[in-house]
This record gives sequence, structure tokens and C-alpha cells, in this order.
Amino acid sequence: MVSVATLLLLRHGRTTANADGGLAGRQPVELDDTGRAQASAVGERLRGLPLAAVVTSPLIRCRQTLELALPQAEPVVEEGLIECGYGSWEGQPLKKLAKEPLWPVVQQHPSAAVFPDGESMAGMAARAVAAVRSWDARITAEHGPEAVWLACSHGDVIKAIVADALGVHLDLFQRIVADPASVTAIRYTPMRPFLMRLNDTGGDLAALVPPPRKRRRRASRAADSDAAVGGGAGAAG
Repeated sequence: MVSVATLLLLRHGRTTANADGGLAGRQPVELDDTGRAQASAVGERLRGLPLAAVVTSPLIRCRQTLELALPQAEPVVEEGLIECGYGSWEGQPLKKLAKEPLWPVVQQHPSAAVFPDGESMAGMAARAVAAVRSWDARITAEHGPEAVWLACSHGDVIKAIVADALGVHLDLFQRIVADPASVTAIRYTPMRPFLMRLNDTGGDLAALVPPPRKRRRRASRAADSDAAVGGGAGAAG
């Protein structure tokens, strides 16, 4: 396996909209007390990781999460990581939206969903995947295959990126879960991506840092399956 960087996808902490059962979309909703505590807690897990870069959605809830989790970081805003544009659905209670004719489409056939006065789910997925793959290639080139970098984004965005990494259709992405302040890890090799962690809210993240190159080469020669080569040290978890 060709060595590559490791992407950590961090969902922002819980917001006032999450707590109230509303669809925030691109509105400037902020973290609530629980969300701030979640951000501080994930910061403890991230502390000590040699992050080559920190990238974020421009929305305030992601920036607040990083301010609490990684106060020494200097995040770079990436517009491709912004929340899906839900258009006139934004700010509406989910209970109300569940009665809309478009709701079953969003849940069962999201690749066909286009939000009124907003974005399509397929468009969101395409620009988010393009953004992380571009950043990952750049960081691998600039910092080497041992690099670890972090992108802070939103639930649907992260789920779409994971669906692409798994090679599954966007219509299946609602089966994926990305809780507030969870960490998901992906490695994009030239052959295929590998999902290293999904919706991790309490595991040791240090195991995701690639070992020195010489040690990893010996491990690759000893591996006798794709699972061993792709999964690395954290595959069984």
C-alpha cells in the first residue's frame, strides 16, 4: 500500500438547534452548553496529535468547536465543507419538515433531493468530497505520508464523505451516523480509500498516527490480506 496522509473528520458539538429539534442549515446557530463540553472533551482526545493542518466549514458552530478543542490551531476556512444549503427548510422544526412531500425523498432517495431555494444533496456530496480529496492530496505532497490533518464539518457533509469512501451510493448515506463531536478517520490511497474510524466518540486517537515509514514498510511486507494492509493498527477497533 502506498503511504498517504490520514484525514480526521470532526463534527461540531451540539448546537441550540440540535437541542430544539430544528434544522439549522447555514444559519449562525451556536454551540449550547452540552456542545461546548463536547468540544472541550474531544480536544483532550486530539491533544498531542501532530496535525499538519486544520480546516473548517465557515459556519460559527464549527469555528467555536475548534476554538475550544484546539485553541492553538489556526484553522483554514474551506467553503466546500459548509453545511448543505437547505433553502427554505432552514430554521424549521424537523417534526414539521417530516410532513413535507420531499421528506421521504431525502430519507430514501437523497441523490434526487433538491431543497426549495437551496442545494441538492448530490451537489453537496460532490463539492464536499472534492474538497477533502484535494486537501488530502495537497497535505500528503507537502507534509508526507505520515501527516495527519483535521477537517471540522457537519453531519450530512461527513456522512456523504464517508459514503464516497466506502464506495456506496449516496442513497445509502442515511444509514451512516455522525454524532456531534465525533471523529471519523479516512485514508485515501491510490487504489481505494480506507475507513479507519467511524463516529468515534471516545476511543484513543493516538493509534491513528502512522508509524515511521520504515516500520510501516516491514508491516506491509508481512501483511497477507487487504484488511491487514488497509486497516493498519486500528482496523480491529
